Amino acid sequence: MKGDTMNIQPQVNETLNQLLRYELTVINQYFLHARLLKHWGYKGLGQRIYKQSIQAMKNADDLIERIFLLEGLPNLQDLGKLLIGEDISEILSCDLNIAKAQHEAQVKAIALLEQAQDYVSRALIEAFVEEQEEYIDWLETQQESIQSIGLQNYLQRAVDYAE
Repeated sequence: MKGDTMNIQPQVNETLNQLLRYELTVINQYFLHARLLKHWGYKGLGQRIYKQSIQAMKNADDLIERIFLLEGLPNLQDLGKLLIGEDISEILSCDLNIAKAQHEAQVKAIALLEQAQDYVSRALIEAFVEEQEEYIDWLETQQESIQSIGLQNYLQRAVDYAE
C-alpha cells in the first residue's frame, strides 16, 4: 500500500495517533469507572459506561488498522491522564470532560483529513464523532437528572438503572 499512500501527509498519521491516544485513555478511564460503579451497587449505570469502554476499544482497533494501512506506526505507549471520579457525580463529570475533549480532537481531525483528501479516514472518524455525541448527550442527561431530581433520588434510581 505504500505507493498508494505516498501523497498522504505525515500529519494524517500524527492526527490518527492523537485520536488513538484518546481512545486508549478512555478505555482505561471508562473501564475503571464501570467497575467502581458495579462495586458500589450501580450495576446498570456501570454497564452503560462499560459498553462505552468496549466501544473505545473497537475504535482503537480500527485506528490501529488504519494507521498500519497508511504505513504508519501506531503509538500504544502514549496515554493521557485518567480523570477518575470518587463518586457518581465526579465520575459523570470526568467522563464528560474527556468525552468533550475527545470530540473536539475528532472534529479537528475531520477537517485535517478533508484537507489531506483522506476520505476513508475521515469517514471512520465521522462515525466516531456520531458515537461520541451520543455518549456526551447521555452523560449530560445524567447530570441534568441529578440537577433536577437531586443526587439522592438519582442514586436511588441508579440502583435499578438498566440499559
